[in-house]
Amino acid sequence: MKLSIIVPCKNEEGNVTKLYEEINRVLDKLKYEIIYIDDGSTDNTIEELRKLYEKDDRHIKVLSFSRNFNKEAAMLAGLDYSSGEYISIIDADLQQNPKYLKEMYEFLENNKEYDEVAMIMKERNAESKFMAFCKGAFYKVMNKLCDIRLEKAASDFRMFRKSVKDALINLNERNRFSKGLFSWIGFKIKYLYYDVEPRNNGKSSFGFINSIKYAFSGILAFSSKPLKLSTLLGSLSVLSSIVYLIIVLINLVSLENILIHILFIVMLFMFGIQFLLMGIIGNYISIINTEVRKRPIYIVKEKLGFNDETIL
Repeated sequence: MKLSIIVPCKNEEGNVTKLYEEINRVLDKLKYEIIYIDDGSTDNTIEELRKLYEKDDRHIKVLSFSRNFNKEAAMLAGLDYSSGEYISIIDADLQQNPKYLKEMYEFLENNKEYDEVAMIMKERNAESKFMAFCKGAFYKVMNKLCDIRLEKAASDFRMFRKSVKDALINLNERNRFSKGLFSWIGFKIKYLYYDVEPRNNGKSSFGFINSIKYAFSGILAFSSKPLKLSTLLGSLSVLSSIVYLIIVLINLVSLENILIHILFIVMLFMFGIQFLLMGIIGNYISIINTEVRKRPIYIVKEKLGFNDETIL
């Protein structure tokens, strides 16, 4: 198999067939497989995938999860079950045009020194200034706090050699943040730009709240610096209390009437810092707990196009 294309799907019943048609048109002369992963969809996605498999079992393979495990788990499942010399990840909603698959493939074929091609989103006019600001802030914070470096606006839309896939699979962590993992394992990457197309059908399930959660999980996965906030904030608190004590002693008479209010504000501030730090520590403990339990990252309920020997 020359190329494995991994397609995570959640409630994409109106997109999976159109995506197949576009990929088939672009890669008609290439030996490829499309691995659709149904990540706990609540619509008719799995029924549409069954129809696709019956129509073209030479190119179509399907994994259906027992429930929603998230996109990271779906991408890992695709990696586990892929057999291609090259592997690509693409979204099902056609915002990432399949025509770029051929461009990435040809680049890797003609440039053996490169191991991976990653696509960077061009600026979208339809995107709000607030979302653009949040994304920019995320990359700045990640690159400041973490030892890895993330390329701004680089997406999961990419293609890479089998050696990169093997390195990703060998990372046994349960809390996966693929953008960080791709950076952490190294290899030589070529960045190319792509235009983001309008969504073909349906609504994205990855809204603002999920974006915040995803960003926070990335920071926790690749940086321990938030834990060091306790030392910094504790030092600042002690210094502030000493300064405040000096001010009180100097202005004891004038501050007599408002002292209780200031003390109340200081207490609230200190309690806020304590709860913030407890929350950060709690999230790290939660990650450790997940890793120690070693539960499977995903559970496959149904497979189409795979032999029993394919199970990893």
